Amino acid sequence: MKRTALYLVFFLSTFGLFAQNADNKWALGIEFGTLQYKGDLGDQFNKFNDWKNGVGLSLIRYLNPSFDGVLHLDYNLVDEAGPLLTEANRFQARFFNVGLDLRYKLNNGYIFKEDALIQPFGALGFGYLGGNVYGLSLANGTTPYDKNMGALDFYVGVGTKVRISEKVSWTLEYGQINTTEDNFDEATALLDGNDKFRRVKTGLVITLGKAKDSDGDGVTDRKDECPETPTGVQVDEKGCPIDTDGDGIADYQDDCPTVAGVPALKGCPDKDGDGIADKDDECPDVAGIKQFKGCPDSDGDGVTDKDDKCPDTPKGWKVDAKGCPLDSDGDGIVDAEDACPTVAGVAEEKGCPKKDKAKEAERIPAKIDQKIEPVYFVIDQSYITDYSKKKLDNIVSILKSNSNYLLDVYGHTDDTADEDYNMKLSQRRIDSVIAYLTSKGISASIIHQTKAFGESKPADTNATDQGRQKNRRVEFMIMILK
Repeated sequence: MKRTALYLVFFLSTFGLFAQNADNKWALGIEFGTLQYKGDLGDQFNKFNDWKNGVGLSLIRYLNPSFDGVLHLDYNLVDEAGPLLTEANRFQARFFNVGLDLRYKLNNGYIFKEDALIQPFGALGFGYLGGNVYGLSLANGTTPYDKNMGALDFYVGVGTKVRISEKVSWTLEYGQINTTEDNFDEATALLDGNDKFRRVKTGLVITLGKAKDSDGDGVTDRKDECPETPTGVQVDEKGCPIDTDGDGIADYQDDCPTVAGVPALKGCPDKDGDGIADKDDECPDVAGIKQFKGCPDSDGDGVTDKDDKCPDTPKGWKVDAKGCPLDSDGDGIVDAEDACPTVAGVAEEKGCPKKDKAKEAERIPAKIDQKIEPVYFVIDQSYITDYSKKKLDNIVSILKSNSNYLLDVYGHTDDTADEDYNMKLSQRRIDSVIAYLTSKGISASIIHQTKAFGESKPADTNATDQGRQKNRRVEFMIMILK
């Protein structure tokens, strides 16, 4: 019998069954035990030396944490000798007992936890006990009787369940059946009161169905504090997404799940508070800007402080890859302070070549057969257009025709921006022109004089688009020595 019970436990545990509770309200009990008689012919109560096997089935319905309803059907044999211990006084029966019980559970969350290992209960119920009884009448010891009879009964019992797993429990129950009949044993005179029976049974209780788990995370809805967790997300015992670093951001939404961070950066930390996650910050201990991957650029020259050899460069100055001010012509005067940034010069001439005063006095406009036209620019730009390149190529041809020619270059703008900005823009236009001429083989020494005028010398009105277009220009003067 024990081996059979073990096989049954193993078999049932392979199914998707769970402990009976609010999610799994139905359970099935499979039991065996014995029924003991007490009446006019004897008293078997609490005597187990003559065990008569019986079997039973129970259908158990969860009502609430404290109560279960139980519908049971039991089949038992009874065999008891009378006072003379002879066959003449023997009482035998085959009984069926069907009943409806109300159980009070101590594992209701108030006394014991609902999922406690040991789950005691008490039971009250009523039912019907009936079947076939037979023997010899006690009145004369010779008259046989064999009859079918039954009676209503009232049941009181106690028991316990012991969890074997989340799927199966072992149960033991002990209770008394008080009938409304005194003639089951064909004897009514020896004792006062109706016939009574005690039932002892044990077995397995198997929960039916499967607990509801709406989000499929393995935690039933009844215990799930986060019942809408996305499919596939790893959860804790409460059914909530795991948050390894405890920053309040679930691992599946956390780009840095092992290090506490902030929601704005998807769970990643930002030690320097610059809004750039440390994992993406090349300078995580110093606040910086996104453009430079979290590194600072104190002087705003486009070179981060960690790579800047000249970190205090004035704002707006052009710099090289090391963050130092550009000196395009290598004359030791930075472009931002060099009036002739593309031609090596001297400090007293603000970066322009030193003037030969003797020759300066001898310079006169060259007499040439063609008019030297200005080149024009797009608004707020200093690049050379294809049309202007043709004009400059003509100037290159003229300069190469006479080695004594010198060139003066003058830059202008319209009045669209402020005066300081326009002054710098006119210088950039001069620089672009000189760079183009030198790229065509004109020596920098031929560029004798340059001057940026900004918006101060308009060629036309600045009140119209056409006038402003004529003002965005670079003009030339070809000179020659006397």
